[in-house]
Amino acid sequence: MIRGMTINLLTKTQISTDAFNQPVYAYTIEEVDDVLVASPAAEEVTDELNSSGKRIEYLLGIPKGDAHDWEDQIVEFFGHKFKTFGIPEQGIEANVPTRWHKKVKCERYE
Repeated sequence: MIRGMTINLLTKTQISTDAFNQPVYAYTIEEVDDVLVASPAAEEVTDELNSSGKRIEYLLGIPKGDAHDWEDQIVEFFGHKFKTFGIPEQGIEANVPTRWHKKVKCERYE
């Protein structure tokens, strides 16, 4: 049986702007349960590197019913921080036989 893990999603909220009129954010940590964490196939890494210049470190499988925003967010798992990028790929919940219907790409974030 496949099981997901709990990851931390750092949700950002704009609280002000700085002297250069750039947004300043505050982050809150939300735990998201039952997320699949997988290594990408070599072809996916190469294709993404060639098209966007970003290297996929992990793919996240998001469970059905999740309402979080996954575009350009910071996530924590395995003791490291990662940044999601791109538009999440999403299937129609009724047509996907597993508990996960959304695929999110993430890269290492230092």
